[in-house]
Formats: sequence, C-alpha cells, structure tokens
Amino acid sequence: MHICRFGDAVEVLGHFGKPGGMEESDRVARRWEDLDIDILVKIFQSVDIYQLTSGIAQVCSSWRMACCDPLLLRTLDLSMMKSNFIKIPLEPYVYVDARSDKTLTHLLKTSLSLSQGNIMTLIFHFNLYVSDDQLTYTAERCPGLRQLVMLAWNRIKKTGICKAVRIWKDLESLTMPSIANPPYLLEEIDNNCKNFSELKVMGPFDNFFAATIIMYLPNIRVLSLRCSMLVKDTLISIFDELQNLEVLNISHCLLIEIPPPPAPRRIMRELDQSILEKASRLREFLTCMKDSCIMRWYKYEEGVWKADEVSSLSL
Repeated sequence: MHICRFGDAVEVLGHFGKPGGMEESDRVARRWEDLDIDILVKIFQSVDIYQLTSGIAQVCSSWRMACCDPLLLRTLDLSMMKSNFIKIPLEPYVYVDARSDKTLTHLLKTSLSLSQGNIMTLIFHFNLYVSDDQLTYTAERCPGLRQLVMLAWNRIKKTGICKAVRIWKDLESLTMPSIANPPYLLEEIDNNCKNFSELKVMGPFDNFFAATIIMYLPNIRVLSLRCSMLVKDTLISIFDELQNLEVLNISHCLLIEIPPPPAPRRIMRELDQSILEKASRLREFLTCMKDSCIMRWYKYEEGVWKADEVSSLSL
C-alpha cells in the first residue's frame, strides 16, 4: 500500500510490504493494523487537518485510533481555510456560499469527533465566517478550550458568542476583532473564565474599549493592540489601571495625542518620557513607531492575526 497523496511523512509507510525491503517472513508478519500507534501518531503530526480528516482517518481502524490521539488534535488550525463569500450592504455584511458552509461544517464535525473533546487551541482564518450554529456545535465538543483565535464575527450574534464563552470555563486567551459594544462579551468572560489572562484586539481600540477591559478584566496579564489607532490618554489609563499587566504590544499603532483645545491633535512620532516611565514596570513593552510600519493589521502580514509574540500559549 502506498499513499503518496498524504505527503512524504506518510509515504514512508508505503515501504512496508514492498518486495526487497525486508525478508519475506517479516513482510507477512508486519501488517498495517499491527504498526505501533505511537509511530503512527509521530508520523501523522507532520500532516495538516485536511489530510488527517479526509483520508488518513478513513484508512483503517488502527489509523483512525491514532488520529484520535490528543497529541494530534490539541490544536485545530483552520488558518488556511477561507469562506467563499461576497460583501453585501446589509447585516451581516457578508454572504457565504452554501457549499463553503457545508465544507466547513463537515470538517468541524469530523475533526471534533476525532478530537474526543481534547482541543485546547482553535484557530479560524480572518476570512472564515463561522455561523452561530457552527460555533455552538464546536464549543459543545471542545469544552476544555484554552485559546481562541477568531476574527470574523459577522455571522455570530451576541447570544452565540456568550453561549460559547459560558461553555469555555478554561479559556485563557482570545484573539478577537474590535466590536462596538465590548461590555457584553468581557462581562461574560469575567463571569465564566476565571483563568483568562490574554487578550488581543485587532482593529480600532478606543477609550471605551479600554475602560471596559479595566472594569471587567482588571487582572489581565497580556494585552495586544497591534496595528490600531491609540490615543495617548487611553494608553496611560491602561498603564495606571491594569496593575497586573506584564506584557503590552502596541507595535505598528498610530499613537495620537489630544491636547486641551484649541490645540489640534497630533501624531506622536516617538514615545515620550511619561509613557516610558509607566511602561518600565512591564516585563515586555513591544513597540514600533516607524511610519512605514503603521498600517491596518490585515495589510501588514498574513500571519499577524494568527500568531503573536505576546502569547504564552503555543499555537
């Protein structure tokens, strides 16, 4: 048996049973189902979720058993999968093709079945538009989730994300888009996720959002606001009020100072002494004030939404 479509790591398995590769008696004795599960798991770690669910898990019962190993599905990484969608002028502002939705639903069902509730990190591409039903189905089947990276919330209602948060009692880290009304979500996190410590917001970040974090997540340790527009007073309030903050990332932010009228607002080209003094208590303060680096996060680099140097959880 030779399955080259699963990549070089799995292709090596095809050499079992090939003439000339070993003695005849050894070839007869070593069947696929007798191959050690630990060896299969090690090999399958080199393939992606599509290969794992669409082909490998269907080969035989022992391969499917190996695919259920927690080492393979602690992270469900769908960062390479995008919805087939068009933008529309009315809510939810996107229309997702039915076939695209069906593909995602099938992949979620297969992956979550194999994971047996062991998924701890869940990553969705920023153009993968998950529906309320898909999110609820996922939350119910990975109740031990610790890290969520999800930026496309157009099709998710308040009730949907709040229901998921109530299930995810162990959630520690969230990468999310900027939303107009953050209190409903952060209060839900405060009430249900007692170990929550890391928040990454992609998009506009105003004083209201900062005040909401201060109110509901005062013990947060890691905050990333990369590629946003940030007012100096808002930054100062973060330093002053989040006393347990250890890491703050404002890389590629446009930092604005708003002096008393009639003086106009101005862009800060460098951090002043008052900011640096307050930042000195942090373990890490990540910045980049170059004009060439200040831009919208989705134009900066493909992976900026997915992985962040401030995260202590492995993706």
